[in-house]
Amino acid sequence: MFVAISFLVVVAVIAMIVIGTYNGLVGKRNRYQNAFAQIDVQLKRRYDLIPNLVETAKGYLAHERETLEAVIAARNTALAAERSAAERPGDPNAMKALSTAEGALTAGLGRLMVVSESYPELKANTTMRELSEELTSTENKVSFARQAFNDSVTEYNTSRQSFPAVIFAGAFGFVDAALLEVIESAEERKAPKVSFS
Repeated sequence: MFVAISFLVVVAVIAMIVIGTYNGLVGKRNRYQNAFAQIDVQLKRRYDLIPNLVETAKGYLAHERETLEAVIAARNTALAAERSAAERPGDPNAMKALSTAEGALTAGLGRLMVVSESYPELKANTTMRELSEELTSTENKVSFARQAFNDSVTEYNTSRQSFPAVIFAGAFGFVDAALLEVIESAEERKAPKVSFS
């Protein structure tokens, strides 16, 4: 009788550990998926601003058609990558594709801003200035949302890889999630050179 009760207690403790581990992983997975949804909101806002920015610049940058077309193409690629990533937040391939597309879009927007600096009338345009400020604000929000997502993914991955979760995680379909990293070109990673001569 004592052996049977001891066995039932051990089974009950193991069941509670498994249930607690499973529920904890579900909660952490839901948190990182929600964190990605916040990135999704900000990226959609960013993608909506870009056509307006390009339209405003078009009248002034008639000779910079290639730059404008590159920004729109990069925006469309990033939008497609974002939609794919929204379906599978944390999926390594989706996160890498989104990071790459966002890096190309950021580079294209950077070129557009550099080109627009050469046109004083465009710089003075109220709509362009407001759109640029809104875009900058949205970029900051994307950055904060990405940081929250990466924090949630790190917490989830740490829990998933810790004992006892590591024993059950694979069996329950909990796989490692990928971070959303910023992919910069080699030029962007270089430290700026300062010269006072």
